[in-house]
Amino acid sequence: MAADLYGEMQLEAHPPARHSARDYMHGVLVTAIAALAAAWLADHYAVPLVLMGLLIGLALSFLSQDKRTHAGLDLMSQTALRIGIVLVGARITAAQLVDLGPLPFALLVAIMIAVIVITVASARLFRQDRHAALLAGGATAICGASAALALYSLIGDKRVDQARFTLTLVGITVASALAMTLYPVLAAQLGLTDAQAGFLIGASIHDVAQAIGGGFSFSAPAGEVATIVKLTRVALLAPMLMLVGLWLAHSKDDAAGKTRIPLRLPWFILGFLAIAAINSLVAIPKPFTDGAATAAQALLLLAIVATAMKARLHLLLDQGWRSFAPIIVATVTSFLLSLGGALLL
Repeated sequence: MAADLYGEMQLEAHPPARHSARDYMHGVLVTAIAALAAAWLADHYAVPLVLMGLLIGLALSFLSQDKRTHAGLDLMSQTALRIGIVLVGARITAAQLVDLGPLPFALLVAIMIAVIVITVASARLFRQDRHAALLAGGATAICGASAALALYSLIGDKRVDQARFTLTLVGITVASALAMTLYPVLAAQLGLTDAQAGFLIGASIHDVAQAIGGGFSFSAPAGEVATIVKLTRVALLAPMLMLVGLWLAHSKDDAAGKTRIPLRLPWFILGFLAIAAINSLVAIPKPFTDGAATAAQALLLLAIVATAMKARLHLLLDQGWRSFAPIIVATVTSFLLSLGGALLL
């Protein structure tokens, strides 16, 4: 399964197991070795670092079948990613938000609603369950696998079974990986500016790590815009859960009953905003910002490698193409609407 950025929301219902340093060692070591290999290959063959890390991680996904690697892979795919996002805040200032303007944020809300509505509406066309389509649409519109986990805790296994949920996670992970590879190339072919490419990538790629990586693979300014746009999408998870909760409460087949909806923002978004605010108010020394940028890149690489190693790609072979229809519809809709929004900037 992909990284759970919003895992905090389920800690109360599912308390995490306690691990010793020895439990983390195997997963951390294989992730670090794979990341070093990706860095070496990217440096010697002029291949994007994030893309190489993803490919090597997918090639080593069989290692996740060893239970000894689970704790370390979870640590790298969750905690490393969150800390990396916090450190990316050192590259962001309020001036960049002002330069971006209010229009992109309004477009993000419109895109989020449109992706969910269109995906759910298309479910009947492909003879798919509307709750599974809601899961795919909501996860695509917000932040990929992490939003899927939060949504699934709200929708419940009585509406969407565990097998379908796992399939959605795999499909979203693969779609996000392909998008991270293709969207920067398409943005370059279309002649988009850094701001337009950053908006397109940040508004359409599902998972946080891939969106940030795809943005920086286009250019550093595009990566900064993609980070702002993507984290704004993540912040929209709470209001989206409220809307989904209200819709489920009024649906005729409400079998799960009333569900408490979590509304708090996770600590890594608050940390990102705090560092960005400090960077806007005071001049942070250049050695610190350079070190933060290097550390963020390393942590994001580790997170991507670990996330790819946890992917269960073999499940794709056991499903018919119709099962992926909601994910395909949501992904294509998100890309087209984001491209239209980018062209308006």
